[in-house]
Amino acid sequence: MDMNTKASEFLALLGSINPSAQAVGTLTTGWISLANVRTILALISTGTLGALATVDANLQQALDALGTGAKAIAGKAIATIVAATGNNTQALINLQDHELDVNNGYQFVELSLTVGIAASETAGFLLGASARYEPASAFNQAGVTQIVG
Repeated sequence: MDMNTKASEFLALLGSINPSAQAVGTLTTGWISLANVRTILALISTGTLGALATVDANLQQALDALGTGAKAIAGKAIATIVAATGNNTQALINLQDHELDVNNGYQFVELSLTVGIAASETAGFLLGASARYEPASAFNQAGVTQIVG
């Protein structure tokens, strides 16, 4: 890697679950194609969790952007974060494109973030790296409005 390369040139923000006081239930990033990147990093972040709350997150795969044939990706789920120890924590999930069920045509990924028992502050982000074409920032989601530096 060139020492003059900026992080924003080799990472792309592909999808997000924006910070919120998430109600009990599941939020997702939507389906992201891996056509332009070889690796994904999911970042899950909690703020203050509700009393007895739980937070779970996993990566799922699908055949297309509509979620056709959606299924979990083995080994790509965090251990449940619980209220007693989970305030203001982060968790990371790594994924490489060859870990998808590529033999059966799976090429889309989604981050799923589930809050149980009580509303809690959460956020989740899907970052793409190892872009097939640089800069990776060309693949940022529309919500990225500024890159400074």
